[in-house]
Amino acid sequence: MPGDPPGDNVLIRRIAQGDEQALSQLYDRYAATVMGIALKIVRQREIAEEITQEAFWRVWQRASTFDNSRGNCAPWLFGIARNLSIDELRRRAARPQAAYEDPERPLLEAIADEANVEEVVWLGEQRSVVRSAMQALSAEQREALELAYFSGLTQREIADKLGNPLGTIKTRVRLGLLKLRDLLGTQQWNE
Repeated sequence: MPGDPPGDNVLIRRIAQGDEQALSQLYDRYAATVMGIALKIVRQREIAEEITQEAFWRVWQRASTFDNSRGNCAPWLFGIARNLSIDELRRRAARPQAAYEDPERPLLEAIADEANVEEVVWLGEQRSVVRSAMQALSAEQREALELAYFSGLTQREIADKLGNPLGTIKTRVRLGLLKLRDLLGTQQWNE
């Protein structure tokens, strides 16, 4: 539709052509998520803000290298943020750390659990991609799937809750899952 915002891949093509407005739109769309990824890994707001800025700077510089045949650009952007964050952790590990801890400098709380960080971030990225795909479903399909998978209701319970016939709910769930499979089938879930 003419009033709909442009898709991510349209924005990335425009960014590759030097369109600053497209970068601004992409930033508005994903800055909070990128910041969340960085903050989860580095656990320092100032550094996470710098990583967020650097991630979008790299998108600006490298937009022409993005291969849209691999799917949406969001996982690519999130991967940039994740890699920058992990690089920051590695830089910190190479620097000497203070040997004291006081209430204003909680040294032990600032140490990231590197064994789980990548998994947590990757799951967050997957959730974000799935949430975006869910928005492409009809309201009825989305509602039925959310009640089934996020609220744990059976199809009978969903039918009773919504006042719809069981067959209608089964159809909505099946068609919604098929559409999600098609939408998410182009995503790259493995690195």
